[in-house]
Amino acid sequence: MTRTRIKFCGFTRPEDVSTALDLGVDAIGLNFARGPRRITVDQGARLAGLIPPFAAATALFLDADEATILEVMARTRCTVIQLHGHEPPELAAALGRRFPVLKAFAVRGPEDLDAIHGYPADAYLLDAAVPGQAGGTGVAWDHHLLVGRDLGRPVVLAGGLTPETVGPAAAAVRPWAVDVASGIESAPGLKDAGRMAAFVRALRE
Repeated sequence: MTRTRIKFCGFTRPEDVSTALDLGVDAIGLNFARGPRRITVDQGARLAGLIPPFAAATALFLDADEATILEVMARTRCTVIQLHGHEPPELAAALGRRFPVLKAFAVRGPEDLDAIHGYPADAYLLDAAVPGQAGGTGVAWDHHLLVGRDLGRPVVLAGGLTPETVGPAAAAVRPWAVDVASGIESAPGLKDAGRMAAFVRALRE
């Protein structure tokens, strides 16, 4: 059985990044978009510098232009781009010639899944649809909509995942990876070491 990968997102503190890496997570997400987890480029460079070569340093953007994205990638040395807005396929395709691209989509119902096919990204991150928010909402959606569906790309499951819910969700959907931010926090942007460990343990078990 293929191992489900783990991405922890929304880091603001070096000690939290180090704890996550010690737990063996596959990707660390850094938010350059908006909200309480947003960090500066200088902060991002410091945090990305803690991430070793075989873990993915993922930079999250929301409707940024190509020049801005590439500048942040160069300054931080992040290795994966995550697009979390309404980025056109042409932008994703252009960025994909330089970096792996993870595209987030908000899911309300099956029609949203139908519309994803063909978008030029390396993987699709599926999150809950919450007006005025882009990721890290802690809101769950009906993950069972994915059962039996092939979207043509690896699926990263997000939205309302916690140490208590990730095991059943992953067992039902069998995603390529899972993504979590608020479900492993004591407050927005502040990771909880115990919840991070519990999340990894629940998924692995």
